[in-house]
Amino acid sequence: MQEAILKFEQLLCENAIYFPTIDTSILEARKTGKWSKKEILGHLTDSAIHNLVRFTEINYLEKPYHHRPYHQNDLVVLNQYQEMDFGELIQLWLSLNKQIIRLFKSVSKEALDYKIILADQSVIDLKFLMTDYVEHLEHHIKQIRN
Repeated sequence: MQEAILKFEQLLCENAIYFPTIDTSILEARKTGKWSKKEILGHLTDSAIHNLVRFTEINYLEKPYHHRPYHQNDLVVLNQYQEMDFGELIQLWLSLNKQIIRLFKSVSKEALDYKIILADQSVIDLKFLMTDYVEHLEHHIKQIRN
C-alpha cells in the first residue's frame, strides 16, 4: 500500500504545479463525444468526492460494504466543469485528494481486507479499491497531459 500512496502523492505534487500551466484553449477543446481536459479533471473531482465517501463509510457501515456506482457523464455536465474557473477546479481536486491520502495513511491492515460488493455482485477488497483509485487517477492525468 505504501507504494500506491507514494505514487498518489507524486501525482498530486507534480500536477498541482503542471495543470495551471496548460493553455485555456487546450483545456477547453473538445472532440466529438469526448470530454475536454478540463472536464476530465472535473470527472476526477467527482471520483474523489464519491471515493472519499466510500473510503470513509467502509470503516463504520455493515460489512460487506456495497459499492454504489455514480453517473459520471451526468455529473460532469451538472457540475459545469467546462465553465468553472480552472484554478478553483484544481484546488477542489487537490483538496479532496489530500484528504483521501490522509485516509489512505490511516487505514489499518485489517481494514485493507474489508470486502466490497460491486453492482455486478463481484467482490473486491478495500486494498484493491484504493490501488485502483490511484491507477484511475494516473490514467486520466495522462489524458490531460497528452
